[in-house]
Amino acid sequence: MESRQTILSENKTYWTGRASGYSEVNQAELETGQRQKWSDCLRGEITQQFPGMAADQLHILEAGTGPGFFAILLCELGYDVTAIDLTPTMLEEAKKNAGEMADSIRFMEMNAEDLDFEDASFDVVISRNLTWNLPNPDAAYAEWVRVLKPGGLLLNFDANWYAYLFDEKAQAAYDQDRINSAEQGVWDQNVGENFGVMENIARRVPLSSIRRPAWDLTELRSLGLHARADEQIWQRLWSEEEKLNFSSTPLFMVRAVKDEI
Repeated sequence: MESRQTILSENKTYWTGRASGYSEVNQAELETGQRQKWSDCLRGEITQQFPGMAADQLHILEAGTGPGFFAILLCELGYDVTAIDLTPTMLEEAKKNAGEMADSIRFMEMNAEDLDFEDASFDVVISRNLTWNLPNPDAAYAEWVRVLKPGGLLLNFDANWYAYLFDEKAQAAYDQDRINSAEQGVWDQNVGENFGVMENIARRVPLSSIRRPAWDLTELRSLGLHARADEQIWQRLWSEEEKLNFSSTPLFMVRAVKDEI
């Protein structure tokens, strides 16, 4: 069986090469209405779990920050933010994108499947578009739950990325997305240099062929959390360009709460 370390190493190499391009995606989000949409969503979910609690009293961990989009929004909202990523180049992009806020965010190089934090260190653990490409996503969830305080909130935004590699109907829908994007003249984020490298990795990680968010809910409930999913959240969070690009793989949100002691 292929080692977890091999896939992690390939992931790190791939995302090192993608850091600049992916940072441009985050920069576009920061410069458009996406910034406010996501900010309102994150604040709403966190406030729902911690009503009346001051933002600066809440310690938040972002797993897989990439170029820092979530970390920047959370810092703007006044939360105490720690943001980790496996790839140093991504962290460099995140710091540049954060600008003057960079010193207010703890950016750390770390594997999301093997955290260096003590138990019950964070009120919130949050992630976007990370779990799908992990070699051991169950280990990641276990770690995130471990570092979450009792009563804490876990938010994961992800999609069934690369399901088309394993399903003919998904492939046909994916191909239609490429046609629609080309016809509408929008930037197609699924076409570009070294895209085949990511497909090769995606074929070898477990979640590409597993229907989600059902898997996530089962996994989190097995860890003792109260979990639910919002499979329509893409309708209010994605831009029109994202909907054209990714309608075959709509974004979902998994929301899970850890029991109080």
